[in-house]
Amino acid sequence: MWFEILAIWGCVPEFAKDCVDMTNTSSTYLSIVIGAVIGGLVSWWVYNRQKKTSDMQDYTLKRVEELEESHDRLLKSIQKFQSHQEKMLRNILDLERKIDSIIEGLK
Repeated sequence: MWFEILAIWGCVPEFAKDCVDMTNTSSTYLSIVIGAVIGGLVSWWVYNRQKKTSDMQDYTLKRVEELEESHDRLLKSIQKFQSHQEKMLRNILDLERKIDSIIEGLK
């Protein structure tokens, strides 16, 4: 089967014993096949590297989003705590004013 396919390309001494030299046609076709194989391997390698890089970038972005959400929750908690502290300070100051007015009333 292979000899029939290669026969249309011309004499290929690597496959046929009666050949003396490879023809230009068979040399060209053989070079195209070898180039396609090498091109396919290089393309697969580049695709594989880009896929790994893309997966790592996706993981990093997901982690950044998780950290951002955690940061937002922490900020909201701090704001709530600060609001509570301000309310307590106002209550203390009001109590201090009331105590001062009571003391002033006793004098």
